[in-house]
Amino acid sequence: MVTAADPDNTRTSVWLAAGPAAPARRRSEGAFGLDRERITKATVRLLDAEGLARFSMRRLAAALGVTAMSLYWYVDTKHDLLELALDRALGEIPLPPAGPARAAADRSREGWPGRLRLLACGYRRLLADHPWVAALTAAYPNIGPHARAFDSAVQRLLDATGLADAGRTGAHLAVSQFLHGCGATARRVPDGDFGLALDVLIAGIQAKAAVPEAP
Repeated sequence: MVTAADPDNTRTSVWLAAGPAAPARRRSEGAFGLDRERITKATVRLLDAEGLARFSMRRLAAALGVTAMSLYWYVDTKHDLLELALDRALGEIPLPPAGPARAAADRSREGWPGRLRLLACGYRRLLADHPWVAALTAAYPNIGPHARAFDSAVQRLLDATGLADAGRTGAHLAVSQFLHGCGATARRVPDGDFGLALDVLIAGIQAKAAVPEAP
């Protein structure tokens, strides 16, 4: 099973690799009807069905009806493919609107607490639907486009709290720990308990924001 210690510390993230992540595809490979998007979708389905511990390139190839070696025309390693699957799954989280639509939402009585609830509940739902995501977020750097969009949404809601400096840093840490902590409890903690914990988090940020920071 992949853990935080599994990927070689010297490997480059698939999102940082210079140039194509795999050798140019041979003409003969087109007969398989493969592309990186199809392979990534199949990876997510296989991880959902069998779990991270049973995942292998050979099992994935069998699910796609191709040879295992054919997959390496699209990704260099299994770890690259797992990174791609992780970011694809993160793309399922509904994000609050940005720009003018976000400003309109903040003028309503929901404001940033409503956006935090949306993010937290969406993240919890993701981890319940895809239990393997929790392990991969610990194993990989989470710098794909969907991961960065999620982090930008968190940063925007922190902007709206009015916190600055140490208060904002602490709030960001609290929100991050709360969200990632969902990984161990997504299937076990009742909705009511999760909602109460989220209420406490929001109340703590609101209380901190109400106290002026020392100059």
